[in-house]
Amino acid sequence: MSNFVSAAELKDLLSSGSPVRVIDVRWSLDRPDGCGEYLSGHVPGAVFVPLHTELATHGEAADGRHPLPSTEELQNAARRWGVNHGDIVIAYDDSKGLGAARAWWLLRQAGVDVRVLDGGIRAWKAAGFEIATDDVVPVPGDAVLEEIGADAISIDEAAAFPESGILLDARAPERYRGETEPYDPAAGHIPGALNVPMAAYLDADGKILDTDTLQQTFAGVGVTPGIPVAAYCGSGVTAAHTALVADEVGIPLKVYPGSWSQWSNTPGRPVATGDQPG
Repeated sequence: MSNFVSAAELKDLLSSGSPVRVIDVRWSLDRPDGCGEYLSGHVPGAVFVPLHTELATHGEAADGRHPLPSTEELQNAARRWGVNHGDIVIAYDDSKGLGAARAWWLLRQAGVDVRVLDGGIRAWKAAGFEIATDDVVPVPGDAVLEEIGADAISIDEAAAFPESGILLDARAPERYRGETEPYDPAAGHIPGALNVPMAAYLDADGKILDTDTLQQTFAGVGVTPGIPVAAYCGSGVTAAHTALVADEVGIPLKVYPGSWSQWSNTPGRPVATGDQPG
């Protein structure tokens, strides 16, 4: 079964009476709270999910910008969204799947049947489906989540990963090369990492590319059956999108959630620059 649903498939699910909970995870680095956009128009029945408080926690700079929430915190959030045992959760956003992928990555680990709306709210609007502007506050759900964290690696594991597998850097090429760094204290990448930005997986409308193209993209950096692979980005959000895409084509991939925001804030960690792994 695909990790993605089309706008038409979501419409059918909602019309069928299936136990579906839709969550709106609009988020970006320069606009961490997308609630205003949610209120301006969302899928009917969708609950707004603030990524920075419910799909992440906060601590010291050396923890990274988006450390993982505890399983209890995630469970409390899912219940606030109205998620019950056995529900199908459909996540979407308006930023090519970034926020939705973070929700998918966490909830999938927690044993939830979760999928992503391919193309997000833009695909829903393009299909001509109804838009709502209310602030949905559902009856709290009763979901019981499994322990999360098994699909994550630590900073030390990330450092050692290129010795036995492939570590992907999902950031923009100029950040990987160290030519610019708008958010973190050092520019460059983790030594040994290979750069495959998230744009490599999407078409012009922000929808996922076909399976053959995706498999070729991964194979082009040496990701083949049996090779361990992990990904990081700036703060663990875009890397979750890499995990989503990889899983769609049958590639198990772990995420380093601390990502560059943790690495660059940890004294003594080496930094590579240029277009080679280093």
